[in-house]
Amino acid sequence: MRNRTAAVGYNPADLRRLWAQVPADDAVEAARICEATGVDFTTGAGRVWETDEFVYLPVVLNVRDGDTLKREAVAFALGCHLLVTLQPSIHFPPFDKALTRMRRTPHLADSPHGVMYALLYALNEASEWVIDHASDALEAMNDEIAMATSGYTERGREIGVRDMQDAIARMNEAEEIVSRSQETQLLLARAARHLRAELDVDQVQLAGLLDILIADIDGVKEHASYEHDKVRYLQQSILTSLDIKQNQIVKVFTIITAVFLPPTLIATFYGMNFTVMPELSWEHGFLITTLMTLIAALIPLWYIRHKGWLR
Repeated sequence: MRNRTAAVGYNPADLRRLWAQVPADDAVEAARICEATGVDFTTGAGRVWETDEFVYLPVVLNVRDGDTLKREAVAFALGCHLLVTLQPSIHFPPFDKALTRMRRTPHLADSPHGVMYALLYALNEASEWVIDHASDALEAMNDEIAMATSGYTERGREIGVRDMQDAIARMNEAEEIVSRSQETQLLLARAARHLRAELDVDQVQLAGLLDILIADIDGVKEHASYEHDKVRYLQQSILTSLDIKQNQIVKVFTIITAVFLPPTLIATFYGMNFTVMPELSWEHGFLITTLMTLIAALIPLWYIRHKGWLR
């Protein structure tokens, strides 16, 4: 127990010598740190870039802040003896988990490569948390999705586009979140692979941890792909159900039009002001005209039913 206690923790002063944090929201402080470290984040301009002293690796990720999600950019400048991060603020909550991991595994704070591993590990965890949040949001919509699939509301009324507008909007938001998370995983995997390539041959333990991290990043990416396919399937199911309902409505109006068109045509003829209309003098002229109108209406109805268009 005594040995474990001695192993826990790291020296914050040593960590500050290995890791410099550049706050993007403080231009003066950012300029001072960049000048002191010799890092120029404008060189890469959001791309992977290499100089004689640093490798620049950008990452963009979704960050959950309560019930809201923000899109944040983080850039790494990795050198042999120093890691510099350009982050949204000096206290970037996703990095808290990296500090916790370094306190639990102190040897990670012995090199900038170990620090960057801990930071990428924390960003991967934050990205998976966002994907789980999107998945939970979809699970909370089960009742609405079931209603859309059945085609009827709880009161037995047929659903329409207006009934599902809110659900469709939330699905679109979930799809956008998961799509961006897929992009984040690609950027994290690229950064992790570049970090793996920068390791010295004697950093065997850290290399093993990075291999596991790369596999974890790919696993989270597969999870994001699964959730993306899931939300796209649900979107397509709802839209298909709404299309079927709309087609049924159009079919009903088409059948009504087909049935009443012949009687309307007959009524139009008898509405004309001809001088001679023999049917007016017939004893059963009204009955004959009525039966003829009924037959004219039944013929298209029989044809439609015969073709199976009423199903």
